[in-house]
Amino acid sequence: MAKVDLILEARQKTHGDFETHAYISQCLKIAMRMESGNWTILSNAHQEALEMIVHKIARILNGNPDVHDHWDDIAGYATLASKAINEENAL
Repeated sequence: MAKVDLILEARQKTHGDFETHAYISQCLKIAMRMESGNWTILSNAHQEALEMIVHKIARILNGNPDVHDHWDDIAGYATLASKAINEENAL
């Protein structure tokens, strides 16, 4: 088995089926873009942080919810978004 196949097999155990993950993730991202009046005024940093948080949420919903990295990554992206506020709008 090729190295990439071993990696994909391991990831499926923690992240779940890729096609299902992609569906969940894209549905959440579409909802953020279409249903939010604020999406277009968000900075690139805030948009990216939200998209990455949704990506991690999709992994939690689709894969193993007990993987610390999923939750820690959400906290990390939220922290980056918070720091972007501080840098953009220093009081």
